Amino acid sequence: MKILVLALSGIGDALMFTPAVKELRKEFPDANIDAMVMYLGVKDIYSRTELFNNIFYYNFINSNFLSALNYISQFMGEYDVTINVYPSNRREYNIISFLIGAKQRLAIKYLRRDFFSFGFLNNQRVVENDNLHNVEENYRLVELLINKKISLPDKYIFNLQKEDETYAEDFFTKNNLSDNDLIIGFHPGCSTLKNHSNRRWPISNFAELAAKLCEKHNAKVLIFGGNDESTLKSSIARESNLNSVIVVDTDNLSQTAAIMKFAKVFVSNDSSLMHVAAALELNVVAIIGPTNTDYIHPWMTEFRIASLNLECSPCFFHSPKPLSCSRTDIKFKCIHNLDVDSVYQKVLEFLQQTF
Repeated sequence: MKILVLALSGIGDALMFTPAVKELRKEFPDANIDAMVMYLGVKDIYSRTELFNNIFYYNFINSNFLSALNYISQFMGEYDVTINVYPSNRREYNIISFLIGAKQRLAIKYLRRDFFSFGFLNNQRVVENDNLHNVEENYRLVELLINKKISLPDKYIFNLQKEDETYAEDFFTKNNLSDNDLIIGFHPGCSTLKNHSNRRWPISNFAELAAKLCEKHNAKVLIFGGNDESTLKSSIARESNLNSVIVVDTDNLSQTAAIMKFAKVFVSNDSSLMHVAAALELNVVAIIGPTNTDYIHPWMTEFRIASLNLECSPCFFHSPKPLSCSRTDIKFKCIHNLDVDSVYQKVLEFLQQTF
């Protein structure tokens, strides 16, 4: 059997499919299981699972239609099964699956804008359930393929290599950090696609929280994020105005994860690094505004949710529509009005357990 996993929607989404891939490999040990990805971070994660035969990376975002079609053409008729990783509620992903032409095209049947996204191009589907985590939804796709129930989903898979650990050790040496320091990680970013920057807690709040943790607990706060979040990271370090707030710049996601591993607590927006922190089994404080937490809470690790739990929340579900807010008083009040002390108290719960 030849199976192609279409993990095109993002790093966090791809990571949430890793337990399902483990089950696929268990059920089909001799199958050819490949993945198509369009983020280098996903390639980084999947190559380290050692569960795939091949990982094909192509930057569809910066490709024109004819180039993308030419790339896809090499896969047409080559697979028995394609699986669209959940969530991937976009027209483009379903068209890619259809063009590849596998006899079995597995995907979730979305409760919102499914027809608009050409979900009907997939021929084996299970209906979306808003009460399930993304990991559980992905397991349902595997169950559909093997036609039987499987055990409770496992942990995320993100295996670090010796070179990643060496990079982290060098980083600690260069920044005069040690295992005895109270390391707290921050990720102040998240995807900006479809207006999702409105899921970000304000920069000034992260800076104030960093200062509070450094002054009250002698913490060393490490600010993580991708290359496109450099300005965001440096702004927090500058506003906090403390030498113990350190910006982390790396060459790839695995190096980032290797440094994150030392954090006693990881404070994050709803983002890919929140899921990486869960994969590393860190204590996670997840700052959640409009998102349905049933979908995306940190999986199989200790976590706390910092949220206002407004009457209008959650308002963001998996849909190709851009994120919007219907409130007439304060737009995205759920994230902008979440005060620093509320998040600090969640961090404190972990610190009191640890020390």
